[in-house]
Amino acid sequence: MNHPKAQAATVDEAQLLADFEAGTLRSIATPSLLAEIKEAAKATGNKDQRINIRLSSGDLQAIRARALQEGIPYQTLISSVVHKYVSGALQEPKVVR
Repeated sequence: MNHPKAQAATVDEAQLLADFEAGTLRSIATPSLLAEIKEAAKATGNKDQRINIRLSSGDLQAIRARALQEGIPYQTLISSVVHKYVSGALQEPKVVR
């Protein structure tokens, strides 16, 4: 069964690919935006501390499976989740009672 949003994404992706292959795509990034992104990437990528943690076997297995789905090492996934949590980008869902 084809989902309408999936079909729209496929159409959009096909158009994007056609534009890319035709060489008609142009960057909208300004030099200042690129500099800001580079600095953020440099700060995020600077991993200068090592930690050891204990996890349940089930949690580690689930993390490894999720990382495999995402195509990244499981350590990178853990680091990303921790970073998102401490920066406020990852929050627990609010429970309505």
